Amino acid sequence: MVGETGKPLTREAIEAHQLIKLRETIAWVRQNSPFYSRHLANFEAAGLSCLKDLERFPFTTAEDIRNDPLQFLCVSQSEIKRVVTLPTSGTTGDPKRIYFTEDDQELTIDFFCDGMSTLAGPGDRVLILLPGERPGSVGDLLLKGLFRLGAIGIPHGLVKDVETTLDIMERERVDTLVGIPVQILALARLGGGRAAPRNILLSTDYAPKAVTEVLRELWGCEVFTHYGMTEMGFGGAVECQAHFGYHMREGDLLFEIIDPVTGHPFQEGERGEVVFTTLTRRGMPLIRYRTGDTSRFIPENCPCGTVLKTMEQIKGRIEGNVRLGASHILTMAALDEALFPLPGLLDFSVSLSCEKGKDRLHLGIYALESHGEEMEKLVLSALQRVPSIQAACEEDALSLSVEIRREGWIPMRGAGKRRIEDSRE
Repeated sequence: MVGETGKPLTREAIEAHQLIKLRETIAWVRQNSPFYSRHLANFEAAGLSCLKDLERFPFTTAEDIRNDPLQFLCVSQSEIKRVVTLPTSGTTGDPKRIYFTEDDQELTIDFFCDGMSTLAGPGDRVLILLPGERPGSVGDLLLKGLFRLGAIGIPHGLVKDVETTLDIMERERVDTLVGIPVQILALARLGGGRAAPRNILLSTDYAPKAVTEVLRELWGCEVFTHYGMTEMGFGGAVECQAHFGYHMREGDLLFEIIDPVTGHPFQEGERGEVVFTTLTRRGMPLIRYRTGDTSRFIPENCPCGTVLKTMEQIKGRIEGNVRLGASHILTMAALDEALFPLPGLLDFSVSLSCEKGKDRLHLGIYALESHGEEMEKLVLSALQRVPSIQAACEEDALSLSVEIRREGWIPMRGAGKRRIEDSRE
């Protein structure tokens, strides 16, 4: 791996670049962003003698952005090329709006070009199962990144009809798929292994290990995962061929792992909340933005030999943890790993309510019609093997219910993140 000078890239060179860009970004937002001119009034760029000094700076939260996103802008609105509106995950509250200049988007295109080089090369045909109708959308930026790579990007959008998408995959002789985990799983299971691609990149929502294993088994393909969010500029990190973890976009982003309760930084190897700072964005930079995602930096070197930091795959979100009974914690990740290996299962929704002083966990299961009759028993059996559910049931603090639903719902899911809906007071 070499840097811009042609010399081998080192860890020291990366961190020296990050420190320079961090100082520039802090000075830029203090001068041009109404929010950060107040938020960082007592924190100057000159106070950053090393990257560790950033730990003294305050965090930025999603609520800060929702309150008044225009206060984050560092350029005039006429320089903004793309505005992305992110609805709140709850039933009330203002949406987040994230603003990008043309130069900001160019940085994302460059990252997509570099990241996709692991999966595709010149002449390869890549089907993009992500929103891409509007200029500057994630699918549009990926298409431009593939063009720079010499690959042939095929815009598709979200899967709305499995049979139609499978027909396109066969007709276009698709080598690589990029899309949402549950939608690609539906293609593989409903298609019975038909139209197998050579490579898959799972993006938008975190990818359960069980889903990647099913895809590899059904299609005999390589499966890679990507970590990103709109606030990062869509792209944040991607797996290499060693499948050891995510390699971070360290030229444009500075990542930290913190204790989600105290906010104190964690040591390498400790699991906590992912925080990032933009280093090269001009329109709407973010300083120490709390993602709500949980992960850790992997201390061991990746077999690929990179000097980039490696982060363990995201297992879920902090807000996705729910309490069962008096003290048991259930996560979406635990449900995913228990249920997705079940033959014929396409996806599921999950809700938690309280009835007569007792928690009730209800699952809506979407499965192949050929597996519908036995699926309820398989699901209940799998749920009982989840430690927190088993313990809560043994204490008579939890009841379970399963409803088998129509399979056609799957492709219409869209790009929303999957979560446990908790309606308890």
